[in-house]
Amino acid sequence: MGAVLPLPMHGVGGSTDLPIPFLYAIVGASWALTISFAVLAFAWKEPRLQPGPATAGPGAAVSPGGGAGPGAAMSAGGGAGPGAAENSEPPRRPWLAVLGLVLTVWFLGALYLGPDDATNPGIAAFYILVWVGLVPLALLAGHVWKDLSPWRSLQWLVGRATGRPEGFVAYREGWGYWPAAVGLFAFVWLELVSPDAGDVTTVRTWVAGYVVVTVLGGVLLGPRWFDRADPFDVYSAFVARLAPLVRDRRFDPHNPLRSLPLLPVAPGLVAAIAVLLGSTAFDSFSASERWQSGSHSTLTASLVLLLFCVVVAVAFVAASVATGGVTPRERRALPGLMAHSLVPIVVGYIFAHYLTYLLERGQAAAIDLLQLLGVGNGLEVSYFLSEHPDVLAVYKVGFVVAGHVVAVVAAHDRALALLPRAHRLTGQLAMLVLMVGYTFTGIYLLFSV
Repeated sequence: MGAVLPLPMHGVGGSTDLPIPFLYAIVGASWALTISFAVLAFAWKEPRLQPGPATAGPGAAVSPGGGAGPGAAMSAGGGAGPGAAENSEPPRRPWLAVLGLVLTVWFLGALYLGPDDATNPGIAAFYILVWVGLVPLALLAGHVWKDLSPWRSLQWLVGRATGRPEGFVAYREGWGYWPAAVGLFAFVWLELVSPDAGDVTTVRTWVAGYVVVTVLGGVLLGPRWFDRADPFDVYSAFVARLAPLVRDRRFDPHNPLRSLPLLPVAPGLVAAIAVLLGSTAFDSFSASERWQSGSHSTLTASLVLLLFCVVVAVAFVAASVATGGVTPRERRALPGLMAHSLVPIVVGYIFAHYLTYLLERGQAAAIDLLQLLGVGNGLEVSYFLSEHPDVLAVYKVGFVVAGHVVAVVAAHDRALALLPRAHRLTGQLAMLVLMVGYTFTGIYLLFSV
């Protein structure tokens, strides 16, 4: 079987595939963001995408500055109240839960019963179909991971049998997304830093540890554990806010920029998103000639990965709070209330960096899994994108720029709702500089491979 190894997840080929002149791409992206902000600043002077009073929760009174005020939004849990969005969703759909169990058995069977070497198809399925495939799945079907999750099903069964459907111990809201941030970092460390990332025993051990922690946490702490601590569940929930056809796991075509601000705010939210964004940047950086030409220990690589994530988080926090006219309490709340604007950047980077990885190596992974069932023989992988580097280049740059433009729109509209009128424009300048910096860095890393 042509198993796919967990190689660095860049588009096949690297910078030599990108015929667009580097300077043109940088200038074009920077102008796109700057012009977008200028248009928004002069033509978009009132918030249009924020939830109304009916969905904003208590405390969303108009502040003296004319907006909702970060303090009001904070008391409402980031626009929807803590857990309000989750609680308003429909119950899990049994047929999807059964499908999730079947797919999990298929994957785990391939991983644990397959070959004891790098040809094990479960390795490719883990890195490509599960991790990278999660993003387009959430964009198309919303937070369907919540229905598919076998760990939620096991928790439901145990809760029903014991009469404790909400678990035995209450999940502390102060923990927020910090467990998910740790879990996400554990995964990206395994995939990007671990010297044994392609070793089947290492992957089996990581998956086993993840399953044990996730199931025990769910049984003890109830469904809230999955909403805040399961790294894959949380990642799916973040991306699902941008799903244009599904809202609250119901088919409901809408403007996704209206559901994005409803991302529940909790401690650790910025950290979790920063791990996703920083690790993607590190992925490109670690495949660059400069990094590859040197010899780096696992400790050094781990620290550099952590540094990327910390820099993303610190820069975002600094840009969020760089405004006047707010109280210290309101200033502290701003990073969490603005964090949803980073989600489009994460999605844009994922598609820019991993598109060929998903579409081409993902085909090979799917074929290998099908062959375990005795089907799929004769299927061949199509390498359309790799064979058309000009198309690939346009896609890569386009995804990065589109993600940042959407982020600017989301951040601008949120700022209009949170900042006093006198600081609505000046209070966003630091965020604009940060967005341009993110864009420059993202495109530079695309060309540095």
